[in-house]
Amino acid sequence: MQLATATVFFLSLIASSACAQQPAASEPATHPGSASSSIAGATSASKAPDLQWGPAPPVFPAGAQMAVLQGNPGGPDLFTVRLRLPSGYKIAPHTHPTDEHVTVIKGTFLVGMGTSVDRKSMLTLHSGGFVTAPASHAHYAITEGQTEVQVHATGPFSLMYVNPADDPRASTH
Repeated sequence: MQLATATVFFLSLIASSACAQQPAASEPATHPGSASSSIAGATSASKAPDLQWGPAPPVFPAGAQMAVLQGNPGGPDLFTVRLRLPSGYKIAPHTHPTDEHVTVIKGTFLVGMGTSVDRKSMLTLHSGGFVTAPASHAHYAITEGQTEVQVHATGPFSLMYVNPADDPRASTH
C-alpha cells in the first residue's frame, strides 16, 4: 500500500512539474511573419499554411509535391519533409540507406514491406498513423485519396528502386 501511494505521489509530482513548464495558452507560441517561425529553445518551427510546396524530386513518380520543414535532405544530418500525394499514387518497392520515419498527416497511406507489391499484406494508416521502414529494407506505398505524409530521416536522402525500371528517372534518359 505504501509503495502504491508513493508511486501515485511521484507520478502526480512529475505531471504537475511538466504542466508548470508548459507556456500558458495565452502566450504566443511562434513569431508571426515567416514560414519558419521560432519557439524559445527550438531550432525551427513551421505552420502548415506557411509551408513552401514545390514539385518532389524526380526520383518520385510525377504528381507528388514536397515541402522541407527542417534540415537539408541532401545533407548528412536530420531532415523533415512533407509529401502531398494524389489519390492512387504508387511508390514502387525501394530502399533507403537510413531508417525512414513516416507520419500520416491526412488521407490514407498504405505501406508494405518486401520487394514486390502485395496489396493484401499492406498496412493501412490514416491521419496520425506512423511507420518506420528500417534502413535497406524494401518497402512500397499506395495512397487512397489525397494524402499528406511527413518523413523524418537522416540524410543525405537516397531512394533506390528494387527494379531499376520503376525509377521515374529511367524514362527521362
